[in-house]
Amino acid sequence: MAAASLTATNHSVDFFDRQFRQQIGGRDFKLNPFELVALPHLKGRVLDFGCGLGNLAIAAAESGCSVLALDASPAAIEHLRQRAAHAGLPIEAIQADLRDYRIDGDFDCVVSIGLLMFFDCATTARTVSMLRERVRPGGIAVINTLIEGTTYSEIFQSGSHCLLARDELRQRFADWEILHIEYRDFEAPGQTIKSFVTIIARKPGLR
Repeated sequence: MAAASLTATNHSVDFFDRQFRQQIGGRDFKLNPFELVALPHLKGRVLDFGCGLGNLAIAAAESGCSVLALDASPAAIEHLRQRAAHAGLPIEAIQADLRDYRIDGDFDCVVSIGLLMFFDCATTARTVSMLRERVRPGGIAVINTLIEGTTYSEIFQSGSHCLLARDELRQRFADWEILHIEYRDFEAPGQTIKSFVTIIARKPGLR
């Protein structure tokens, strides 16, 4: 799962930076279930917006994609740069505050997995609109986030998160061809629940 891509002093970034360092130490680089769903749809130039450790970016590059990978976690980005350089993979990894990051250029595929819930709702809405704009006609968007029904809150900083309504992403991509939409619940600590939606959609236009 991606880190909350905020400043280095943010609670969520600190939480994930510690988690990423543990994963690096344990060499735990397997794709999570959402990344496994996304990977077959990735081609051409890919934006991984909130890349975390970069496991999906690595897999996409190994399959022939060129990848721009962005995240706030210093540990994650440094690790990804080292892995990409060692393997000679076409990955540009950048540490950035994604709350107000402006993307240059267009992409065949745009991916954001496990990130948007760490923004306030106005920033989430603005970011989804920006990601839609950056997909080339005929290209693919893959977006995954926590939604209403989630009761796990340890990873959030008070007042700076957003749980979208269950069907909000479906509505925001109603004018695209929806290739896949999936809702999944996971048990979390303290008898709480994480409720996710994953949507994969194709932008209208030439392929």
